[in-house]
Amino acid sequence: MPSSSELPRWRQCFLAACIGLLSASAPTLAEPVLAQQIAKDTWFVQGETALGSVANRNFISNAGFIVTSEGVVVVDALGSPSLAQELVAAVRRVTAQPIRWVIVTHYHADHIYGLQVLQAQGATVIAHRSGRDYLHSDTAQQRLAASRQEMFPWIDDRTRLVAADTWLDGDSVLEIGGQRLHIRHVGPAHTAEDLVVFAEHSRVLFAGDLVFRGRIPFVGQADSRAWIGALDGLLALRPSLIVPGHGPVSTDPQADLGLTRDYLAFLRKSMGDAAARLEPFEDAYAATDWSKYAGLPLFRAANRINAYNTYLLMEQQDR
Repeated sequence: MPSSSELPRWRQCFLAACIGLLSASAPTLAEPVLAQQIAKDTWFVQGETALGSVANRNFISNAGFIVTSEGVVVVDALGSPSLAQELVAAVRRVTAQPIRWVIVTHYHADHIYGLQVLQAQGATVIAHRSGRDYLHSDTAQQRLAASRQEMFPWIDDRTRLVAADTWLDGDSVLEIGGQRLHIRHVGPAHTAEDLVVFAEHSRVLFAGDLVFRGRIPFVGQADSRAWIGALDGLLALRPSLIVPGHGPVSTDPQADLGLTRDYLAFLRKSMGDAAARLEPFEDAYAATDWSKYAGLPLFRAANRINAYNTYLLMEQQDR
């Protein structure tokens, strides 16, 4: 068979085009899931500051784990089964202890699509009972169906929604291997089912999506007034470190909670004033000075819908 240099020019071009198409259709691997130790017996993995895509495998959120003498506690499960498999591998590089528990901070897709992998490891899944409403909703089913198309092959027909084995009604304490982990229900805030996990010994707080660092938060249908109150409550715990749902670990909780809190307060003030004046949303959005936040990652992707949802909320809610 002749080498490519011996083929006619048109065939060389055709071959190059075919190779290019095959390369373009193959999934592009994101950064691997690598655990960073942040305290004694405590690690976390950090997702990309991006929207979920085939290229990043939906690796856009954080997760963490705590190693004890009686097993491992994982907080959140990442955004696809393959990511959760890498998370399990990261745990295995640290310890041979079994994964005993996985705590779900909330039932958003980028935090739960890996749950089936952790459950298959024998982990007991803990979540707040309000998550059942989302889990059984048309929204959850439609989101999964869309993700199977948009995120294939990382999310496919084998990816399923996983219910908790233990549904909490409120706060709880998990005692395992000398660790006391305070599981607190702080919703409705970002979601109705928001849980945070506070490790008493290390004073590390896993805050879920109550805290976004270095990017515009995703507000969705959140109760932003309750969210701001919940952030104030987190500071009362006096954590030494905060693992946010998105972004790097915070070593200065007071300052680093400021971005999320100030952004929510700004949305409420600007959109609340407009709603009180009966000003149409488009006019209000165009007239608002967004310069403080416009340079942050995902501003263009998230800010308009955040503002619109807040405008609708402020029409219904006293400030």
